[in-house]
Amino acid sequence: MIQMKSRLNVIDNSGALVAECIKVLKNAKWASVGDEIVIAVKKARPISEKTAANMSAAKIRKGDVRRALIVRTKKGIRRPDGRVVTFDDNACVLLNNQRQPLGSRILGLVAAELRYKNWAKVVSLAPKVV
Repeated sequence: MIQMKSRLNVIDNSGALVAECIKVLKNAKWASVGDEIVIAVKKARPISEKTAANMSAAKIRKGDVRRALIVRTKKGIRRPDGRVVTFDDNACVLLNNQRQPLGSRILGLVAAELRYKNWAKVVSLAPKVV
């Protein structure tokens, strides 16, 4: 479960590497896979002058506040058939104002529960759905 001050890996190519949850966007103290949160970027890839001219995506810097979607959690997710799925880390994907992924690629696997929570665009970009 993700709550305030939780650290997450960012697994898209938006430019952020590590993010910290600062708000859960639902009426609960924690969030799980498929929930939206507000994050602050704690670590980002450096932007050089040469790559800044070629980049059409938004430039993500350390300290930016954005919305994100949780795609993996260390806490187990119980499936209807009784199985429990756990991952090695907590991970998220950054979202824009239209609730679409900010990056054009997702660089890791995501949970299958996203498909049932109407995040088809994220599922289609992921290389593997578990």
